[in-house]
Order: sequence, then C-alpha cells, then structure tokens
Amino acid sequence: MVFYRLGRSTVLVVLSLLVTLTNGATIISAEESASLRAPLNEEPVIGVLAQEMSYSLAAKYEEDYESYIAASYVKFVEGAGARVVPIWINKPREYYENILPNLNGVLLPGGATWFNQSNGYADAGRHIYDVAEEINVQGGYFPLWGTCLGFELLTYLAANGDEHRAHCSSNNQALPLDFKPNFRESRMFAETPDEIVEILASEYVTANFHQYCVTEKNLTDYGLDREWRVMSTNLDWNELEFISTIEHKILPFYGVQFHPEKNIYEWVQNKNISHTPNAIKAAQYFADFFVNEARKSEGRFQSEDDIDQHVIYNYPVSFTGLKKSAFEQCYLFEGNVDYREPSEAAKAPGDNGGAIVQRYVEREKKKCNKPRSRNSC
Repeated sequence: MVFYRLGRSTVLVVLSLLVTLTNGATIISAEESASLRAPLNEEPVIGVLAQEMSYSLAAKYEEDYESYIAASYVKFVEGAGARVVPIWINKPREYYENILPNLNGVLLPGGATWFNQSNGYADAGRHIYDVAEEINVQGGYFPLWGTCLGFELLTYLAANGDEHRAHCSSNNQALPLDFKPNFRESRMFAETPDEIVEILASEYVTANFHQYCVTEKNLTDYGLDREWRVMSTNLDWNELEFISTIEHKILPFYGVQFHPEKNIYEWVQNKNISHTPNAIKAAQYFADFFVNEARKSEGRFQSEDDIDQHVIYNYPVSFTGLKKSAFEQCYLFEGNVDYREPSEAAKAPGDNGGAIVQRYVEREKKKCNKPRSRNSC
C-alpha cells in the first residue's frame, strides 16, 4: 500500500469519529474490513521490538551489548507460522515508517525497562504505535500485540505518554482468567474454542511477572475506556484487581498482561510457570490468534532476498539460561547493529552465516583488548 504520513491529531480525530460511529450503520468492523481484502497472507512476517539491556542481563556479559530480544518471543511467533524481523530501538521516525509497511504486525515484548529512557523501547513504541495507527486509518490492516510490559506500553501510548499504571505485586503468580460477561463480543475471544476458554477460566495457566499493571479505574481516569475493551481481569497477591486481556475497539491492537510464551518456551525453575498440556494449548491459542491477525495484512518485502537481509536468522542466539538469566535464550545486539546489506549476500552466496562470523571475530578482538580477557585470547 502507499503510505501517507498523517499528523497525530488527524489520526486521533479519525479514530474518535470511528468510535462514535461504532453502533451506527456506517462503520465497517475490523472483521468486515479484513474480509474485503485480498486472500489471507500465508507467509506473514512479524516484527519483534528489541529493548534496552536490563542491568542484570548486561552484568552477565563482557561485551558491550545495548539491546536484546528474548528468543521465546521469536519462537512464539514462529511456532504459529510466521517469520520474525527484529526491530531496533534508538532509530528516527523514518526508520519505523520504512520498515512497518513491509511487515504484517509487530509484537511488543515484556521486559524490565523504563518508559522514560530516551530513544529506547518506549520511544520506539511511540513511533510504531503511530505508524500502525496511520496504516489502519488509511485502510490497511496492521495488528499490534503487547505482552506484559508491551501491554502496558500500548495503554501508555494511548494515554499520550501519561504514566497511568498502578503498582502491582504479581511476580511468579499463575492465575486463571476472570472473564467479563461480554468477553465473547471481543475479536480475541469471539471464536475461541470452548475447551480453551474452560482451561483459561478454571486452571492456573497464565504466567504473571509484573510490578506494574493497568486497572479499569486507570482506563476510566485517562479516558481510555472509550476506545479499549476489557475482556478479563485478575487479582494480584495483594488482591488488587488488574486488567489481564484487552483490545482496541476499532484497531487490531491487543494486549495480555501475562506471558503465554513462557508456558511453551521458558524453563527457569521455581517461577510457577505451568507446562501442563492444557497450559500449552491455551498459550498456543494466543500465538495462533495474533499470527492469524497478521495474515490479514498485505504488507510485503520487495523480494525473498530482501526478507533474507532482515530476518532474525542473521543473528546468533545466546544460551542466557546458563548465566542464570530469566530467559533461556536471547538475541544480544551491539549498539551499531543493523540489517544485513545486499552486498554481504553477494560476497557469500548461499552462506547466511558470513556476516555473523565476521561480527563474532570483531567481538572476540574487542574482548582480547580487555585486561581481564587477555589470558584467554
């Protein structure tokens, strides 16, 4: 699609009109709009946003890594049938305007960063949210999915960067979902098999790890209840009720406060993460739902070669679990990370690892220049 940059105020006016007309005959729902488009995209490509290295993760490595993506989010998307492109932080608005139209959706992962860090996760999220809004308002279909911190980021951005969250105590907490009476009216749960709903409603399968949360009062106080639909809530260890699933009423934007990717792909012990067959079924449902939403998007890279230059396969994954990380595996990125240039592919036809090897050699040289590493070089 041709992408036209709209002002933030223009987008908000259009969305306000759409919300106002939701119950009228002139509005076209997200489902109806998607049905008018081309057949489903059978080869979706989804962006996963990187974030600043947490203090605990950075302390485990000598290298000067600046950002990372937990591999469980990549597997979460791949396991539902999509490829993944990493999206960098600390980039200008134009970068996000250029990369998003090639993609079919973006996942905003959980983590341990702050929203007030300049040019980091939240600033990148601001650009992604705005560009995704514009694509949808202009007639495209571009879903966003937020997990835990990503869920909170969606509402933070919808509140124009106002800190609206409440303090929660919900670490290592497995919970069933307390569904709202009208949860079936949502897109997320409209066609959920009864078996999955029963698992989610009655078994302790959702993995919660958050010190902040969003309450229904937070939504109301900031006027977000007009645009966002709450499908379920939960109680933290101190009996504070928080929102656990949410979606935008018009845009294909979705958030879960819990971590479905951890049930399937994270194995850190003593974290109260359920790995029962039913927990896996329920977690997989959310991955399948999001990727199926992405299949409605018509975004395309120019060619397979173009995709090959951008996909996550170009970057090594580290077994961070060996260093007692909360994640079994992570993609660790240095500050100058970028996508592979076409010339790199030309120099090594059929060899997708050439650029990785070169980066590895450069990192080893840097390690050898550090006094504490010299004896091992």
